[in-house]
Amino acid sequence: MTEAILLGIAILGVSTSLFLNFAPRRMLRQVAPPSFAMAANGALDDLLERLEHFSEQIEASKPERQYRMLNITRDTGEFLSTMVAATGAQSVLEIGTSNGYSTLWFARALNQPGGLVTTVENSVYKAALAAENFRLAGLEKRIRQIQGDAAQALDQLNLHRFDIIFLDADRAAYTGWWPQIRAMLPLRGVLIIDNAVSHAHELSEFFALLQADHDFVTSLVPVGNGEMMAVRVAVTPVGAQ
Repeated sequence: MTEAILLGIAILGVSTSLFLNFAPRRMLRQVAPPSFAMAANGALDDLLERLEHFSEQIEASKPERQYRMLNITRDTGEFLSTMVAATGAQSVLEIGTSNGYSTLWFARALNQPGGLVTTVENSVYKAALAAENFRLAGLEKRIRQIQGDAAQALDQLNLHRFDIIFLDADRAAYTGWWPQIRAMLPLRGVLIIDNAVSHAHELSEFFALLQADHDFVTSLVPVGNGEMMAVRVAVTPVGAQ
């Protein structure tokens, strides 16, 4: 079965080196990576559709959690692109790259020179898949990848400010990250948290923290798995909070 899949991929002219290097062998018997032939010619929409199909195939194979893509929904991606366009954001921080599906929705909307998405992923496997997808999309110049622990990445980025920060990672860690994330959001900066409805019970403590912070206003957006949005409307001096 594996040989048949690999032969089919070769015929389609798909580069599979990253997938083969990082995916467990049992997955190769069940799921082949998507064909990027058309996307390599600039069809970003086609690439996104193929990544959606790939994610569906992965989920159907029921792999261990570290090999699941856990991508956002398409309507969430459209929402993220719209937020970039509406706010004129030029700097985005994403915690939780996965295979880069959500990152591409951000990057496609960064039309201003110098616009950059910084995206953090702890999994070597997923970061490698994402890097290849960014190359195929032709958007790698708009994306800075950090492969490593999110808490350490936040420490490294502590002097940076981001127009939008998107959280789609270890939900139990958000409360501990909040002081760093808060400091990175300037006036009118936007924080977006995925899975606000689907995993509301896991996020209740963090949402209570957000809603108690008078520098932010929050709103639950009924898109995809639910997006909690917090906008910074004031910058209270340190010590006056």
